Amino acid sequence: MNLDVERLRAQAEEWLADDPDLITSSELSRLLAGLPGTAAELADRFSGPLTFGTAGLRGPLRAGPNGMNLAVVRAAAAGLVGWLAEHGATGPLVIGYDARHGSKMFAEETARVCTGAGRRALLLPDHLPTPVLAYAVRALDAAAGVMVTASHNPPQDNGYKVYLGAQLGGIVGAGAQLVAPADAEIEHAIRAVGPLADVPLGQPGEVLGPDLLDGYLAAAAGVVEAESPRELAVAYTPMHGVGGAVLGAAFTRAGFAAPAVVALQAAPDPDFPTVAFPNPEEPGAMDLVTNLAREVGADIAIATDPDADRCAVAIPTPTGWRTLRGDEVGILLADHLIRRGVRGRYATTIVSSSMLRALCEKRGVPYGETLTGFKWIVRAGEDLVFGYEEALGYCVAPHIARDKDGITAALTVAELAAGLRSELRGLGDRLDELASEFGCYVTDQLSVRVDDVSEIADAMARLRAKPPTTLIDEPVRVEDLMPDNDVVILRGDGLRVVVRPSGTEPKLKAYLEVVEPVHDGDVAAARQLGSAAISALRTEMAAALGIW
Repeated sequence: MNLDVERLRAQAEEWLADDPDLITSSELSRLLAGLPGTAAELADRFSGPLTFGTAGLRGPLRAGPNGMNLAVVRAAAAGLVGWLAEHGATGPLVIGYDARHGSKMFAEETARVCTGAGRRALLLPDHLPTPVLAYAVRALDAAAGVMVTASHNPPQDNGYKVYLGAQLGGIVGAGAQLVAPADAEIEHAIRAVGPLADVPLGQPGEVLGPDLLDGYLAAAAGVVEAESPRELAVAYTPMHGVGGAVLGAAFTRAGFAAPAVVALQAAPDPDFPTVAFPNPEEPGAMDLVTNLAREVGADIAIATDPDADRCAVAIPTPTGWRTLRGDEVGILLADHLIRRGVRGRYATTIVSSSMLRALCEKRGVPYGETLTGFKWIVRAGEDLVFGYEEALGYCVAPHIARDKDGITAALTVAELAAGLRSELRGLGDRLDELASEFGCYVTDQLSVRVDDVSEIADAMARLRAKPPTTLIDEPVRVEDLMPDNDVVILRGDGLRVVVRPSGTEPKLKAYLEVVEPVHDGDVAAARQLGSAAISALRTEMAAALGIW
């Protein structure tokens, strides 16, 4: 790689002169002193600014425009509050943060930029789950909200999610994450921010009292029916994140027994020492909570990710504990709410199981399908009552938080499980009943993390240039969503594959689905056939993409 060392030096020196943080400026000074040996590292940091992806700004904690640091946050905050003023939005900016490295500092910096621009800044009283911030935007009639979090990313990352209030978000976007054109307009406003030293900084903002969290907990506890069973033993882990105290309080307020909590993962810890990646989807991430569930004789095991907007569920089987796929939990929740009489639109994304469409059609309720990400799901319609994505995100109460919410999802799962337990059944039994009715919708995912993101573009280009004509002996047709979206869909009789780059991590993802009919009520046989088919589909797609 031929790098222009002098150009890199000039870029770094210009950034250094405007960096308000002594820690990152010292870090950058060391890299400058190490040139030319540090040229590759500097080139990565100056390869371009962070941009709003599927879930806002997100990147590694480091100096430079391609990282999360105080300079990037000050510019982002200045661009955001300037854009809000330009569009005439009134009301405060409400700001939340998780327990990651730098989160509180970034939240406080955002507040100072906000008050310096003459707008009230309201800080959540502690590190709290993302759903509490989403709730606060609506409850406080805020102009917008900012949540400082990198959700389930590795410990070296942080991020910055922006939510719009009702004035600029409209009916379906009130308290929801940014979408176009607002995201591009705010990015443009950020790029137009001048020297950071000229950004006026005000007071640190107002720290909200306990009423805000109490309001969220009261609303969350209300998602379960008053007369439904509560007898249930739950094992739980917040996975070193900020969900533990809030989920425990929500469960007891709703009338459930407090869950048994994994001691090693109970307290917030930004280093996530017991997991390779703090994501319940990752292999091994649920091991401690399922071990605890086995020890205490729990009926179900639940995990929330570090900012508690995602929820994972595991159930006991004759051969051990099994973590349910996001699609399985999504279908269970949708079916449960429909059976409870919750009428309105049920929505999911193009990468989630197509079983929800079949369920809605048979039950006679409106169905919605959107692009990937909850910013799209919650905009599926004014009549939305439930949305889910296969990546463990569920919105069971859009009137509380118009975003995925692991706390209210966990409560609704507990309500369903307790009801089934009272009938001497479990979540697995209900899944079998649904399979008997609709067939076995078997899903899986190919996912590869890369160091060089150009590998993802290369793989997508190869797929477009030479897509497979058949998969598992079925002819397939190709649907390319470019130029609007970097997504390729392959469809055949009883199968579907959706390929796209991740919007939050340096990963390429292929979402696989096969549908196997159930004959003579033999769900086990259908699952076995589906498992073999999905395994073959996985192998064929790996070869087609040429990256695994």
